Amino acid sequence: MILQKLTIDNFKNIARARLELSPKINGFLGDNGMGKSNLLDAVYFLSFCKSFTGVSDSLITRRDEIFCMLKGEYIRRGTPEELTVGMGTGHRKSVKRRGKEYMRLSEHIGTFPLVLVSPADIDLIRGSSDERRRFMDMVISQGDRRYLDELIRYNHAVEQRNRMLKDGCTDSGLFAAVEMPMARSAAYLHNARASWTEELAKLFAEAYASIAGNGELPELSYQSQLNAPGTDMMSLLDERRQRDIAVKYTTGGPHRDDIDLQLSGMPMRRTASQGQCKTFTIALRLAQYEFLRRATGLRPLLLLDDIFDKLDASRVERIITVVGRPEFGQIFITDTNRTHLDEIMTRTGGDYSLWSVTDGQFEPIPHDAGQNTNGL
Repeated sequence: MILQKLTIDNFKNIARARLELSPKINGFLGDNGMGKSNLLDAVYFLSFCKSFTGVSDSLITRRDEIFCMLKGEYIRRGTPEELTVGMGTGHRKSVKRRGKEYMRLSEHIGTFPLVLVSPADIDLIRGSSDERRRFMDMVISQGDRRYLDELIRYNHAVEQRNRMLKDGCTDSGLFAAVEMPMARSAAYLHNARASWTEELAKLFAEAYASIAGNGELPELSYQSQLNAPGTDMMSLLDERRQRDIAVKYTTGGPHRDDIDLQLSGMPMRRTASQGQCKTFTIALRLAQYEFLRRATGLRPLLLLDDIFDKLDASRVERIITVVGRPEFGQIFITDTNRTHLDEIMTRTGGDYSLWSVTDGQFEPIPHDAGQNTNGL
């Protein structure tokens, strides 16, 4: 899958941008705060209908403007595709594919797969279990359309049950009406997450070794209250019913799941260095890329946002080697200097495009302008 052209109007600090993109490497150079990451966020928004920063849609439109528009022209499975996203003051968000608006945005997720590597990925290690569940859900739902539907049903059922607990409801019939479909969705989520974690762990170990070399043993495992033999959602709800009544919310189920992250037998969040954390999260994202490539039959877009900071020279060299492999498709990468980009372009030996980014404006850089001549 290739994003050929990107059109941006009034997205964050980008007033207007019209970019014709390379099918392989697209590099964005500039100081921090100039708009490099906002460009990647626009690409991300087209795939996920939301910002990767987590800000609300009301904060996406450029200051003092009343509308925001994004358009992407793709080649997907050999066929031209067009996506548009529009938002305006007093109007709901509109997402269209081939000119036809989606009735449910969940139908769009996974259609244009994308993997983002960014500094915020440290939250996968340092953050709460919410961050790691979001990671699971975001990856699995891109390759499994039913998963997202079951997740929505499950979360809705949890909200219903929590309201009943808070209101002091004692009607067993009402609880059964909510808990039975909740249990069916929970079973699907648990099985999907367990299978996914097992597959991802293998891909992750390979990706980590390719970056860090030998000597460090990374591990990830799926933590769930439903992992215990003979435990299903209905039995878990029955076991915790009195506790749930006392605290007035649902204390057990997939909404409490987590991923345990370890390095050489020690918890990542407590013992790992900054460089090890960065290596760990990059390897997770590269494993995510390979998982999606297999699950969707498409090569996802790969967005690399300021990934070289806090890494030693040997790990930078290995990352450059990895992303230069032919199995990776179109890559978008930001940096504050050109050295790493030149090294990546040297290894890929293919097409590339470069832009200088200043105050939300994108100026193409000719291929021979200030170029590193080593191997080019």
